[in-house]
Amino acid sequence: MKTRQTLSKLLNFSFLNYTNKTHSCGEKDLPALYCKTEVYPDFLALYSEPGLYHKTDRTGVCFYQFDSVFDGRRGLYEAIYHDDTARLAYFKKRFEGVKFFISPDYSEFGDIHVIENEYRLFKARVVAIWFIVEIGAVVIPNISFPTERSAAYALDGYEECSVVAMSTKSHLQDKVEYERLLWKIRFTVDHLKLKAIVVYDACGTNDRVMECFAYAISKGIEIIIPDNTLKARNTANRKAVSRNG
Repeated sequence: MKTRQTLSKLLNFSFLNYTNKTHSCGEKDLPALYCKTEVYPDFLALYSEPGLYHKTDRTGVCFYQFDSVFDGRRGLYEAIYHDDTARLAYFKKRFEGVKFFISPDYSEFGDIHVIENEYRLFKARVVAIWFIVEIGAVVIPNISFPTERSAAYALDGYEECSVVAMSTKSHLQDKVEYERLLWKIRFTVDHLKLKAIVVYDACGTNDRVMECFAYAISKGIEIIIPDNTLKARNTANRKAVSRNG
């Protein structure tokens, strides 16, 4: 007779080891996350920058890159899903000692199958819980939804979070994307009781970012803009152009 654990592995239900540690929320049964930290990362290293995972005492790891960089057959979610013990051991070693994560930013699009966008939200929650359970890290939920339809459920399960994360990447230079970001900020602020928003910004000046988050600031929410590699590089380039201009 097969044990419950064996049956779970045979049916590829190993992710339940993590989702069962919380409860499901809303019409999509998304796993709930809790994040009430009042200490925030001061540097954000991308997944592809393991050499910077410990740049400061409060470095966070984020996933604001193409999905092919951090997802796929050898990615963390697949290792969790298939209970690949060797691959999971690799990821535990890779992320050992990391204190902060931004939950993965699996790409979502308004013109793709709805079920695919929903599944990517689910994957991000599963990986986030893995970071909490296996690494012992603080995980700040990344806010991402491509359409108003998905916004109706994308925040389900974040009601107990005092801080979330957003990215301005590819949003500040395009008028349509900028307006979409402003709408996302307003919607999130109006639906969650937040104390802070951690912002991954690679190209804009801090003044430009603060302007973008003016609505959140008006509600008393602190905007945290940690340093990152691309931001430092682009800031240095702007200063060089200004000196030589």
